[in-house]
Amino acid sequence: MKRIAMVLIWGMLFCLPMEAGAVDYVIGEGDSLDIAVWGVKDLNVSVRVRPDGKITVPGLGEVLASGRTPNDLQALLALRLKELVKNPIVTVTVDEITNNKVYIFGGGVKSSVYQLSQRTSLLQLLCTLSEVKGADLNKAYLLRNGKKLKQGLHNMLVAGKTEDDPLLEPGDVLFMPVLLDKNVYVLGAVTTPKAIEFREGMKVMEAILESGGFTKFADQNDITVRRKNGEQSLSLEVKAKRLFQKGDLSQNIELKAGDYVMVKETFF
Repeated sequence: MKRIAMVLIWGMLFCLPMEAGAVDYVIGEGDSLDIAVWGVKDLNVSVRVRPDGKITVPGLGEVLASGRTPNDLQALLALRLKELVKNPIVTVTVDEITNNKVYIFGGGVKSSVYQLSQRTSLLQLLCTLSEVKGADLNKAYLLRNGKKLKQGLHNMLVAGKTEDDPLLEPGDVLFMPVLLDKNVYVLGAVTTPKAIEFREGMKVMEAILESGGFTKFADQNDITVRRKNGEQSLSLEVKAKRLFQKGDLSQNIELKAGDYVMVKETFF
């Protein structure tokens, strides 16, 4: 019972949102800052970080704020204000955050801007998107500073492999291309050759049964799954009799969107 309780607690902790204060916020362009120098009202000022990343502070002039945490900026201002104030005590407060956007586009989901109000991982963001069924998760990627940080999101979102789940940062771009082919095609010696809407976890025998099963002329040991893999074409052989007679589950392969299942006929 104690072990089960611990598992439940860990599961609850994973699902709860992570506190924003767990990592120091990094000031960015457009943020509004309140700067106060204890005991010196003339040096108290509210400023907005300019597009060049700088702010103007009375007595000091221009100071680079972007890319620094509030604590880092406090320390820098206190050091420079020693020329004007004896033992200055400086407080920097982020009054308004604008440097907290993640951009989502690609056609597979609705283009949008996500506001990072707290620490958020890639998986947590994906769980907020309602249209991922229409996205090609294998070709999706997370872009940061012009470089692909993570490519291929199928294993994370569908297969549950969450070991590599990066925390999002302001300015990240999530590209979700549209899934061009949403069907599996079953052709040849089946009762009703047809296109079937792809479902995650669909197996080859499931698709054949949805097409009415084998005809009496079908060669159940001569089934080919043709698959497009980037610029390459793959042909995967399936021998259904091994599955039926010997319980060889490896023959019941999992399908992917765009697969063609070809059931050949036998003349004997």
